[in-house]
Amino acid sequence: MNGRGYSVRIEGAKYGASFGSALAIAISYSNNHSIIWAVIDGILSWLYVIYFALFQA
Repeated sequence: MNGRGYSVRIEGAKYGASFGSALAIAISYSNNHSIIWAVIDGILSWLYVIYFALFQA
C-alpha cells in the first residue's frame, strides 16, 4: 500500500477539527460576547457545538 489512504484520513481529521473549532468560536462569541469563553469553547470544539445544538438551540 502506498500510504495514500492514511494521508487522506489525517487531512480529513485536521480539517474537521479546524472547522469544529471555528464553528464553536463563532457560536460562543455570538452568545456570550466574550473572547475568553470563545477561546475555551474553541478548545472544546465539537463538544461545545453538540452541547449547543442539544440544549441551547
